[in-house]
Amino acid sequence: MKIKAIVTDIEGTTSGNGFVHNVLFPYLLANLAKYIRSNHEERDVMRVLARLSTTTGIPRHDIKSMIELLEQWTRDEETYADLKVLQGMVLEKAYKQGLFQAHVYEDVPEVLQKWLQQELNIYAFSSESTKAQQLFFRFTEMGDLRLLFSGYFDSEMGEKRSSLAFKNICNAIALAPQAILYLSDCKEELDQASEVGLKTCWLIRPQDMSLDPERVREKSPHQVVVSFDEIDLDWVK
Repeated sequence: MKIKAIVTDIEGTTSGNGFVHNVLFPYLLANLAKYIRSNHEERDVMRVLARLSTTTGIPRHDIKSMIELLEQWTRDEETYADLKVLQGMVLEKAYKQGLFQAHVYEDVPEVLQKWLQQELNIYAFSSESTKAQQLFFRFTEMGDLRLLFSGYFDSEMGEKRSSLAFKNICNAIALAPQAILYLSDCKEELDQASEVGLKTCWLIRPQDMSLDPERVREKSPHQVVVSFDEIDLDWVK
């Protein structure tokens, strides 16, 4: 079946892991508490804190305990939806202040543009909130890339390493799994996507020295490439 839509992971796939771990995470740990203390009476922040109070049992007025929990979740790289919403608020302010720009591999924009011209729909899928993903692609080193994407999926679809998430994505796109190509640097995610019936492509970037693309290619059921330029939409194994 011909590919009609492409879903791509972000961290490690369109973009290097280093930006998230070396720039975004340290910034969040240094600024999350300050942001909450300064904005906890703002409507959107209040709504998130109210939900957290309900789910965790921490009293709504106990901002100190709320912050301690959120900082621990950030250190543990938890993917709770309300945490991601608050992190997105913090990062939005930083992006708009020009404190940093998101990293995107040089091969990505041109290939995405080519696929767009071929009338393929392109989606991003990340454990980060859809808002955080939109901010990421809005403020990249290569400019605003948001118009290259038809939509964004986050953990509301399900855990990324679960087949349920990919079933939900297929339903959201309203396409048969065989008409969707999933791109990722994570084998476990690719395995789950393949189990549902999606076509898959494993990105092993040269920066990832832990894997040899040639050796992986010999045994992998997934297409294996080192850049977007190498992706074959007609690949079948």
